[in-house]
Amino acid sequence: MRADILNAQGVSLSNDTIGVRDKSDEKVILLLDALTGKALGDGKPLTHKLEVVEIALDQSGPSNERKIALIDKNRDLYVTSVRHLGRETKICKLGSMVHSMAWNDAANILCGIQDNQLTVWYYPSVVFTDKELLPKTLHIKDGSEFSRAPHILSYVGTKVTLRQGDGSLVYSSVPPYPALLHEYSASARWEDALRLCRFAKDQSLWACLAGMAMANRELTTAEMAYAAIGELPRVQYINFIKEQPSKESSLAHMLMFSGQVQEAEATLLQAGLIYQAIRVNIDLFNWERALELAVKHKTHVDTVLAYRGKFLQKFGRKETNKRFLQYSEGVEVDWEKVQAKIEMELSKEREKAANTSVRSSVASRR
Repeated sequence: MRADILNAQGVSLSNDTIGVRDKSDEKVILLLDALTGKALGDGKPLTHKLEVVEIALDQSGPSNERKIALIDKNRDLYVTSVRHLGRETKICKLGSMVHSMAWNDAANILCGIQDNQLTVWYYPSVVFTDKELLPKTLHIKDGSEFSRAPHILSYVGTKVTLRQGDGSLVYSSVPPYPALLHEYSASARWEDALRLCRFAKDQSLWACLAGMAMANRELTTAEMAYAAIGELPRVQYINFIKEQPSKESSLAHMLMFSGQVQEAEATLLQAGLIYQAIRVNIDLFNWERALELAVKHKTHVDTVLAYRGKFLQKFGRKETNKRFLQYSEGVEVDWEKVQAKIEMELSKEREKAANTSVRSSVASRR
């Protein structure tokens, strides 16, 4: 490595991780452990689809939740996890026309100059939990107080320091409540977080709390936060998650809530909840996968065919899929029998969950 090619845009340091943009291929970011110098995870660097012009590691929180923000040559801002433990790297877009950025020194809040405005992403990680909340977690300040092409130098406490095009420094303040909310979330002080949101009466804070609570699987707090911002369909879905008969089903539907369909299905299959895994695909109209699971596990083929038949009937269409036509010839579909089988599966799951709960309470008494 040559010292003359290193600069603040191409290198970023947190207390446990170093990120360096590869000079030979600017789409690649090398991620190293700050203590040992070894490459993180499986040793593969982070590769973006375009050349990267600026990177920044967040500065707080545990090392396994470390995030890196990057701006590519199109001036689009993305965020991704540094440690992804064998899973495919999920790079999520936060905004466009971003010319400069900085993480807060004490909380994982990101600010940037976006289209000549100062934009603050109160909770960038919300894109991994519920990306539709992202626009509601922004704080945008008009850039009329800055001259042309300001550059962010630092974001410490509630103060953002910018250098203007003529070299002079200007300061801009950010509300202190989001940093407090991050602190309460990190220490699981959900009652304090709710009190803060009620006191501040700020919709962006409620949106942040909703995302934080879902990320920490704190459903009661999430339900209250979503209700406060008028997201009633999500409140209903959280109630549906609460009603699930087993922990595995609840976890799978929380993963579904975050758009992690494959992980949700894998969780259910691992727990032996075949019907629930099939039902997840039926609910998503992923018919071929539902039939594939039913045939593979030799169960509920008639259930998939019954729901498929109802779906086609509703839209006045005939079956054209060869696989469904093939299995419908050899399988009799009786809607009453299908409903009885479903009820039996759910009662088995409730019974299994109740037995697990009894065993764990007996073990804790011992």
